[in-house]
Parts: sequence; C-alpha cells; structure tokens
Amino acid sequence: MVIGREEAGFEEARVDRIFNRRLPDRRPAAVVRPTTEAEVVDAVRLARERGWQVAVRSGGHSWAQWSVRTDALVIDLGGLQEMELDEETGIVRVSPSTKGGAELAPYLAERGRFFLGGHCPTVGVGGFLLQGGQGWNARGWGWAAEYVVAVDVVTADGALVHASADENADLYWAARGSGPGFPGLVTRFHLQTRPLPRHFAHTVQGFRLEDFDDVMTWLHDTHHTVADTVEIVALTKTDSTLGPDPILLVTALAMVDDEAEAERALAPFRGNPALDRAIFVIDNQPTTPEAERTRQLEDNPEGHRWAVDNAWLSGSAAEVVPAMRRAYTTLPNAKAFTIWFSMAPLRELPDMAFSLQSEIYLASYVLWESPEDDERCISWLEGAMADLEPVTVGQYLGDSDHTRRQVRFMSDDAWARLQQVYADRDPDRLFVGYLGESANRNHWS
Repeated sequence: MVIGREEAGFEEARVDRIFNRRLPDRRPAAVVRPTTEAEVVDAVRLARERGWQVAVRSGGHSWAQWSVRTDALVIDLGGLQEMELDEETGIVRVSPSTKGGAELAPYLAERGRFFLGGHCPTVGVGGFLLQGGQGWNARGWGWAAEYVVAVDVVTADGALVHASADENADLYWAARGSGPGFPGLVTRFHLQTRPLPRHFAHTVQGFRLEDFDDVMTWLHDTHHTVADTVEIVALTKTDSTLGPDPILLVTALAMVDDEAEAERALAPFRGNPALDRAIFVIDNQPTTPEAERTRQLEDNPEGHRWAVDNAWLSGSAAEVVPAMRRAYTTLPNAKAFTIWFSMAPLRELPDMAFSLQSEIYLASYVLWESPEDDERCISWLEGAMADLEPVTVGQYLGDSDHTRRQVRFMSDDAWARLQQVYADRDPDRLFVGYLGESANRNHWS
C-alpha cells in the first residue's frame, strides 16, 4: 500500500525505523512498505510512472537519514524477511533490513558460522554493505563488502536482475562501496560467511586523558605489528562506574582458535609504556561475541539525537596525535565518544567501488536528547573535524553527512567509473543518490 503525504500514517511512515531522532523536515512524495520482491518491483515501476525518484530504506541507521528525501517515493524494505544459509557453501542469503548483530549473528552462530556485521547489533546489513561494511576485525579479515558474492537488484527500468562477478558485473562492482549512490535497489545479499572463531579474548587498558599523547603515540607506532586476528580500537568515553570524567581506553579483541593463540596475539599490549599509569588493566580475558555486542548496544542507545563525522588519517605520530586531541579530550557531554580504529597494515582492496582507506580511522559520535543542545553539539563536532583536516585523506561513507561537510570517499578512478555506471544503468537518475553535492573531494582542498 502506498501512503501519500495527506494520508493517515504518513508521518510515522516517513521516519519509521530511523535511528537518529534529530529528524529532518524533508518530505517524501509517498512511502511504500513491500513484503515481497514482486512488490518492490511494482513500487519502482510506480515511481517511474508518476515521475518520482526512489529512496531506499533498509536498516534506518544512517546518521544523515539518506532515505528521507523530498518528493521521492520511499521504499521501506523492513517487510522483507529472508535469512537462509547454504551449509555446503557457507553462503547466506539475507534481506537488506536484517540486523547484522541482533538477527544474523545468532542465526549463524547456531550453525558454527560468523559474518563481519556492523558493531552495533541493530545496524541493518543493507546500507552497511553498500557503503563497504566496516565490521568486526576489518583490519585482518577485510571489509564486509568483500564477502558479498552476489546481489539481487531491481534496476531503474523495473527489471529484477542477479549481479555477481560474472553477471551484471557493473552493478556488482557498484554495490560494494557506492552506498546511497547505488543506481538500483538491492533486494537480497548473498554473503560468504566464515567459521565462527572458537575463542574470543580481550585486553582493555584505561587511562586518564592527560596520558593521551603518550598512549596514542605508542599505539600509532605499534599497531601495524600486532597480529591480524586482533581488532584494535582506542576510544574516549565516559563510564559512570569509573567516575564522572571521560577516560581513554585501548582495547584489543582477539578472535582466534584457542587461549594460547590469544596470549601471543595480545602480548604486544603489555609493552605500552604508560601501563604503570593505567587506571585499570584487563589482560587477555576471555569474552564472547554476545558480551561485545551488548557493550556496543549500550554505547549506541535508541531514541537519541546524533551528529557523527569521521576521517581517514595519515601521517606521523607527531602530526596525527595533536590533530586528534580535541576530538579525544574535549567531549561535549557524557554520552559522546570518539574512536580510533586500526586498519594497519593495509590490505590491498579487491576491484570494487569502495576504494579509499588509510591505516587509521577516526570517528566522533555525539548523542544527546534535547533540541536545545543541537547547536552546541554540532559545533563541537565541526571543530573536532576541522582540526583533523591537515592529516585527513578522506572519509568513510558509513559515518558521513554530506549535507554538512564534503569529504572524498572514493578513489578518483572509482568515482569516474561510478559515473559511467550511472550513465548506463540510471541515466534519468530515478534513484536519489547522495544527499548534498557529493563531488568526491575534500572541501578544503
């Protein structure tokens, strides 16, 4: 059923399942909630008949609310529910709205399999995978989009096609990294899963913010030497159980076969020269995927207003660490947090639209509840990102908002290739594409 602007239930449908409650005033032409693939095809054809563009909503976790678009038909895929594993091949077929941690992960775990879904359990796989998919242990296992073996797509002319490396390869290439600029609507992902690691263990070191420079300089110079079975994240956050002030946490999660392998993988963190000043240390303690996802859920609560931005960083510790200082040591409230995510040593990317990364990823997440705090929180984020510009290579689409800031997110060659895919597959731009004037360039250059 198509819900038009003047019909009952439109406002609810306009922002249904939208995670960021700092809601935009953009008004779609209508909203449709298909429950079958055939209904998706009908909806795309209807949009073309009526002269509407198409906006797609899969999981609704987009910070910029990519799916809420003025005068477009919003096709909300929350009603598509498919999750089926082929146990012989390890390939799972899933609908775009499937929650990577809350739904897909336990389903696969029961069958001894694992997928690199989003860290926050409620993130839907659709937008996550289209943007590249910075999932669990991306530094060692690669981007989640690398595990997409095929997609089923409704094209701009209303045809349902299968796309893989051997069939409709241009759509397959674009579906792995073009994000909301993808010129089609994915109805199904075919994902190669991994064996579920048999042992999870973590090291966590907590420091006062005055130790920021020493700790982060050491980490900057060391992270590339750590085994690639370890996810390395450094973050500043406020933990009320430890006191009212934010602290710096160095975290390392080993996803390995046994305790002995975890011991070897996590050993380098004992060389942190500031360790004698740590507030606390957890050293190679067993954990579980469920416990890690629970912590992520606590840091990403429902019902809040959000502003998020990020940067791929490059340079020496002497250049990068001072540039990060504002983002790490001046959080605007007790709910905000900033993460530093290791991708070192960088792996060569396969041929896909996702094509820009560096050894260090930084993202700041600001969340609050009152509209009265909008200006203050957004202003803080803008200042933190401005400090990073001298060492910024580009950004990751998944934590971006191009209505506020233009930053490069693809290689120049990939960007040019995507324009050709548009010309071939959606010359009339039925699908809405990126918010803002996305020109794939750093605005300060």
